[in-house]
Amino acid sequence: MEIKVLGTGCAKCMSLEKATRQAVEESGIEATVTKVEDFIEIMKLGVMTTPALVVDGKVLVKGRVPSVAEIKELIAKG
Repeated sequence: MEIKVLGTGCAKCMSLEKATRQAVEESGIEATVTKVEDFIEIMKLGVMTTPALVVDGKVLVKGRVPSVAEIKELIAKG
């Protein structure tokens, strides 16, 4: 599973990255979590509001920081 956290480095973006890494660790799934800060790359994914969470190329959350529990549910659905 490939998970991307999109954000330019703001506090919310950092919070989403931390929560995502925690959710992956707690779930025990095989996933690669990467942080994308390049605004051009973010726009290529159709995201105009950060932070955003992308799982396997699909934008699941944008413009807010979901809880660790919500992230776990999202990644479980794949």
